[in-house]
Amino acid sequence: MRDQDLRPPLWIGHVTLETDRMEESARFMQTIGMRTVHNGSEVAIFELRGGTHLILIAKSEIVPRDAPFDLMVEDLRATHQRFTSLGLAPSPIEAMSSIDHELFRVREPAGHLITFYSNHSSGKPV
Repeated sequence: MRDQDLRPPLWIGHVTLETDRMEESARFMQTIGMRTVHNGSEVAIFELRGGTHLILIAKSEIVPRDAPFDLMVEDLRATHQRFTSLGLAPSPIEAMSSIDHELFRVREPAGHLITFYSNHSSGKPV
């Protein structure tokens, strides 16, 4: 680690999500703020803060479930308001005092439920 780089030396590289509605799921990821890296019919890749990539994988059939990842945002209430105005129907904001977070959930087009948490980074560079 370089002296001036105080960030941890590791981060999540890739997370995956299967979809049977590639075009709609890809558009959803763009709508919520992910940066498109590649948008194909079988695989789409989106970049998040920290360089993490979400890889959408096309499958003919999936079983909707809780997404195998969650997302964190700077301003949970503003994000909730924005998603509501976009018609994404987020769940009500809930307090999770056991982990010092608030959260809400949104269902993406293939049916997976994604949880959005309030930020709680350490205040050090990440």
